[in-house]
Amino acid sequence: MRSPELTRDEIAARVRDLGDWFHNFDLKGVKTAPDHFLGDYPRIKWERFSHVVPASLHGKSVLDIGCNAGFYAIEMKKRGAERVLGVDTDEAYLAQARFAAEMHGVDVELRRMSVYEVGLLREKFDLVIFMGVLYHLRHPLLALDLLHRHVVGETLLFQSMLRGSPEVPDVAEDYPFGEADVFDIPGFPKIHFVERRYAGDSTNWWIPNRACVEAMLRSAGFAIVGHPEDEVYVCRPRARALEEVAP
Repeated sequence: MRSPELTRDEIAARVRDLGDWFHNFDLKGVKTAPDHFLGDYPRIKWERFSHVVPASLHGKSVLDIGCNAGFYAIEMKKRGAERVLGVDTDEAYLAQARFAAEMHGVDVELRRMSVYEVGLLREKFDLVIFMGVLYHLRHPLLALDLLHRHVVGETLLFQSMLRGSPEVPDVAEDYPFGEADVFDIPGFPKIHFVERRYAGDSTNWWIPNRACVEAMLRSAGFAIVGHPEDEVYVCRPRARALEEVAP
């Protein structure tokens, strides 16, 4: 796919028409989110863990859940993925993703879909990207269960905002009913519930600490095989991970 021959002014007009952007792209000199509070986001994030994604994804299929304006989907296509499907519940983000993909000259499939609907795809993907979504969900553990059951074939690339202690203490298999002090250990797995809003966003529902997010991933059937960045995890479905380390 070739990118369209648009002037800088035409690109800037399209960017404005597509509303507020969360992903900052440089579209032939036009920045889509130049004043992002996190800087050149998500590129600055991507640069910290991009090395864990194979430089060549030739022949691979990728599913990007909560794709927003398509930054990661486009990056996967740049690495040669045969098929990239980006899904999001927000049609405004999908419209931005269509334009960004068009301007980058890459073919990305885009579909309006919730993470709770991934079973409808009836397909497992070589790589599933699930970044910046967990804490926006009313039912986060259900979402991880559905990913494991329906769409993660080989690898899950996961990220969540984290708050609280970064410690990951040893947790016993069980505790007696009268044990209460363990819940006050700073690193005990905890997920904080946001009743109203956090950072001005009413969709920030749950914010885990590090121990909690790791425990949730394991509980859903994933083995953590990489932790390249504070909030980013590389996971495999547990059966596959066991096969890889078996003698």
